[in-house]
Amino acid sequence: MPTLALIGNPNTGKTTLFNALTGLSQRVGNYPGVTVEHKVGTLTFSDGAHADLVDLPGTYSLSAHSPDEAVVVDALLGQIHGSAPIDAILYIADATNVRRNFYLLSQLVESDVPIVIALNMTDLADARSIRIDAESISQRLGLAIIPVAASRSQGLDTLREAVQSVLVEAPTPRKTTPALPSSVLDSVRQIQTHFSTDDYAMGHVEALRMLVDAGSELETRGFKRVDPSDLHALDHLRDQAFGQTEPAEVESQARYAWINHVLEKAVEQVDDMHATPSDRIDDVLTHRLWGVGFFALLNAVVFQAIYAWSGPLMDAIDSAFVGLGESVGGAIPAGPLQSLVVDGIISGVGGVLIFLPQIAILFFCIAILEDCGYMARAAMLMDRALSFCGLSGKSFIPLLSGFACAIPGIMATRTISDRRDRLATMLVVPLMSCSARLPVYILFIAAFVPEQSWADGWINLQGIALLAFYSLGLIVAIPIAFLLKKTLLKGSSPAFLLELPSYKWPNPRTVFLRVYHSSRDFILRAGSIILATTIAMWALAYFPRDSDIAAPQPAHIVDGEQSPAELSESQRAAALLEASYLGRAGHVIEPIVKPLGWDWRIGVAVIASFPAREVVVSTLGTIYSLGGDQDEESEALRTAMRNAVWPDGRKVFNVPVALSIMVFFALCAQCAATIATIKRETLSWRWAAFSFFYMTGLAYVGAFCTYQVSMALGWGG
Repeated sequence: MPTLALIGNPNTGKTTLFNALTGLSQRVGNYPGVTVEHKVGTLTFSDGAHADLVDLPGTYSLSAHSPDEAVVVDALLGQIHGSAPIDAILYIADATNVRRNFYLLSQLVESDVPIVIALNMTDLADARSIRIDAESISQRLGLAIIPVAASRSQGLDTLREAVQSVLVEAPTPRKTTPALPSSVLDSVRQIQTHFSTDDYAMGHVEALRMLVDAGSELETRGFKRVDPSDLHALDHLRDQAFGQTEPAEVESQARYAWINHVLEKAVEQVDDMHATPSDRIDDVLTHRLWGVGFFALLNAVVFQAIYAWSGPLMDAIDSAFVGLGESVGGAIPAGPLQSLVVDGIISGVGGVLIFLPQIAILFFCIAILEDCGYMARAAMLMDRALSFCGLSGKSFIPLLSGFACAIPGIMATRTISDRRDRLATMLVVPLMSCSARLPVYILFIAAFVPEQSWADGWINLQGIALLAFYSLGLIVAIPIAFLLKKTLLKGSSPAFLLELPSYKWPNPRTVFLRVYHSSRDFILRAGSIILATTIAMWALAYFPRDSDIAAPQPAHIVDGEQSPAELSESQRAAALLEASYLGRAGHVIEPIVKPLGWDWRIGVAVIASFPAREVVVSTLGTIYSLGGDQDEESEALRTAMRNAVWPDGRKVFNVPVALSIMVFFALCAQCAATIATIKRETLSWRWAAFSFFYMTGLAYVGAFCTYQVSMALGWGG
């Protein structure tokens, strides 16, 4: 099939148009070797023919200073390995801001690729009394211009016909292109000659970008093709082309002169400029006081939706898989196969799907906020608060989402265009205390933090402790983000330039497709890694299987003492866990975790919680012979922990140990789903491994300091 590239500025309705043209026939992937994601959909014409429509990242120009912008240029030049070359461009322009949108078009017309222009948001232009003579502009350019309103599906059939025409007809020469100075064109021709090789002939567009955009991706790539002794040639050619004038200034003057010529008398504001409904709404929503208040309220609603409203759905999924496990388990004889199917596969699939409600709700909220135009305002409001630690306003929504679950928070970093900011945000999102940590906090706070209250019960010590541990990750994330931006992700941060699009009603189709594709992407990609990790953890906890312990027989050794009678089911489970590879690992790491106040049993619970943090509660229930069905509200489990002793008779658990465990879980990366999602989003195990080891090391140091200081203060009893 022919390949069509959808290119345009951000906030021009590109995603809405893509969804309207392709529907459910979309697939998501990453370009080879980069973290930039792209969507490919099937565009169907009236005669049944098809074309691949590639939704490229939004960009304001071909000056490639970020991976997203470089992908647009690479796609235009046909330099993406493994991807089909582009046969035509579908360029989308905002009808309410044609002049600025035509800047990128002025660069695209210098290529030989056929172009069709979709003049979108014509309904908003009409509402603002903006009159556009599309036919006149089309004649001057020699390109088809189709007025559309993608959110209302208006003009799409005509657009499909125009696209099909340029795909089947022979390309025609451009009627007009920007008139760059002759000195610039001479230097461009010399660059084409100097940087071309026997295997590669550099084109006009790439040579021009190398000349104008110092330090760009294309310049770095071009240097790799020449002898190092010739690297000064480009600087000489820049001096020859621009003299003492800034290259970008020379280029922009030529392009806007061309734009003014193309749009002369073709775009008219009929009425005088007046405040639009969006302006009046922004008087409140971007106000330094009322805007921040509304923003805080909105975030509270989003957080409540992700954290609380997903609860019934997550409980329903959990109950369904528990019931499925019981049904399937009853049909399979007891043994390794039954345990693999029930405890490994079914529990693993359930462990993946239980996150689905949070993923869907998060992206439902994000899709609505983005499509209505508010997300840009939220980023603007939070930019100043986050800029001092090296992040931008776009990092706030991912960080907020991390309090419900790190997985949707990490996936939400896709809205951050700058690679360094995206990585820095991704690496600190897991520090937010997600809902999976809550059972750990509740169990240990209820068991070891005294029930003290003040102000007639309005202030409670246990409540203060819960707030402290929920806040700990956020407090630590600030210096971590600062250090990351100053070291591993060091580099000049791009200017935070943000366009505030007009407010509009969210398009239901766009919202639905955003939720559908994000949820499907999570299940198919991150879910496979989570399932594999869960099965691996099951194997470590199941093997080797001691037949003497597994079979119900009287008088066995449990924790060094002979039981007076036949072991119960829960006692056998505890003994089998201790004899397993996982239990042996707990004994091996005991010297490492002992400085934290932990014994081997706590070590086993921490290792077992890698697939999901909340597993620590059920693992402790198994270890203390209470069964794996214990939860954070179990009084029997709290009592068992209070009574647990070291071989010398000392209590295992006290306040310093409880604080040490909670600090560790507040800061650690003990979640396979989170690590898998980081790998998925970065296309690299390197960043996933870095996240795991830096957070685990941070958690260990934090837990060590907490335990040692607490003991020194005499809190150990």
